[in-house]
Amino acid sequence: MSHTLAIDIGTGSCRALVFDLDGRPIATSQREWSHPPVPGVPGSQSFDTSRNWPLIAACVREALQASGLAPSDIKAVSATSMREGMVLYDADGREIWACPNVDSRASSEADELVRAGIAEKIYGVAGDWVSITSPARFWWIRNHEPETFKAIAHMGMLSDWVLYRLTGRFVTDPSAGSSSNLFDLASRTWSTDVLDLVGLPASIVPEVLEPGSVVGGLTAAAADETGLATGTPVVVGGADTQLGLVGIGVGGPGRLALLGGSFWQLTIVTDRPLIDPDARLRTLCHAVPGQWMTEGIGFYCGIAMRWFRDAFCDPERAEALRRGVDPYTVMEELAAGTPAGANGLVAIFSNVMNAKRWVQASPSFIQFDVDDPAATGRAACIRAIEEQAAYATRGHLKIIEELTGTTYDEVIFTGGASRGRLWPQIVADVTGLRVRVASVTESTALGAAIFAGLGAGLYRDLPEALERIVRLEDPIEPDAANVATYAGLFERWSSIYQRVLELSEAGLARPMWWPAGAL
Repeated sequence: MSHTLAIDIGTGSCRALVFDLDGRPIATSQREWSHPPVPGVPGSQSFDTSRNWPLIAACVREALQASGLAPSDIKAVSATSMREGMVLYDADGREIWACPNVDSRASSEADELVRAGIAEKIYGVAGDWVSITSPARFWWIRNHEPETFKAIAHMGMLSDWVLYRLTGRFVTDPSAGSSSNLFDLASRTWSTDVLDLVGLPASIVPEVLEPGSVVGGLTAAAADETGLATGTPVVVGGADTQLGLVGIGVGGPGRLALLGGSFWQLTIVTDRPLIDPDARLRTLCHAVPGQWMTEGIGFYCGIAMRWFRDAFCDPERAEALRRGVDPYTVMEELAAGTPAGANGLVAIFSNVMNAKRWVQASPSFIQFDVDDPAATGRAACIRAIEEQAAYATRGHLKIIEELTGTTYDEVIFTGGASRGRLWPQIVADVTGLRVRVASVTESTALGAAIFAGLGAGLYRDLPEALERIVRLEDPIEPDAANVATYAGLFERWSSIYQRVLELSEAGLARPMWWPAGAL
């Protein structure tokens, strides 16, 4: 039997998934996690490698056990992760510093990069701003933890860290590596100019390998931790969004895709680096050689729904447990009877992206009807959260159409948010696009599994793998009446969001997130 295993490190959880060669998920294990602040360090969020690796290893063991397969049936392993988060190591290979993507402790350093004109120079080469990327973080470590800075011998992104834990080898790939903001996008490798601007020696960056390259065999120590077989080929995967695109068959230019997880990404793939001259969106290397990806990001869209589930939906969670279904299924069933516009309730969570100043307003709901609790209760809140994610997506669609000079009529939707029927329909109605949902919604992990199979020689090439594996459901058409309704509601939501944002900017309400470098 031939199967592959993918390790997926997200913002809100880690997962291990076993796939067969037709791309069907055979077994899954998941652990939710969070990234606590460092005491006394405002804006910080830490990635605890010593705590999180056992969670990942446990997921691998559980997925393998649930699959009923022998360790030898897993022919290759690969990894994918959230972008921007990084791990630093000393000369002995010990992890000495790590953070997830949303760490924003380096606010002063990012401001300094902006004022010095360095941020603009980096953006022109590497395609991203300094808000949540490594240049400002390295300056923060230099300023606040000089002994740690001196000890840095190696660096890597979070998916690279998994490969290191499995093989003991330091490598990256263009999709994850470019999220460091230390890449030259055009050449798909580290930029010596950017490294010089940041003050980093080239010796600390890892070798760049394309996804599908074999890193090495699973070490005996990693095999003991995960339950996999020693020597199992470990294959380069990549960054979550780019591998998610591969998992839904977007291996070349021109197809619009929406990945709905903890964050939402509306993406377009191009055959050259398409860098927004107004620095609203960001551009990274795609996981496919010779391809790049420009994206608009919806901040915390999935996290907002998880927060509402945990804070307010105990009845739905109990019902889900009784029926043996996901709580989100019951939540969507509750919200399905609420009309477009959520009975006037407006949710304020994710802002339309502006990489230079991507401030997120204080999370809130506006316009409860206290005379009619049923109209703006939990059902309306759930629908309003889903609508606001779609509003942010519509804002990003307008920017992408402006940059590409193209209008689109269809989007491929994948990720956890695409599993139900309501959220995909809301996306169709708000954007006016026909929505195609991937049959395997765990497309990021599937992308990693595809590259694992390529590395192990289980597929001849990427086109053959995609032809065999990728399947899309029947299209979801926008409802004409709702499209008309949402056209006005989007403009209204945009205006309300800006007013609420003003409260946060004035210090009267705490923003959901204030990125470094947001002057």
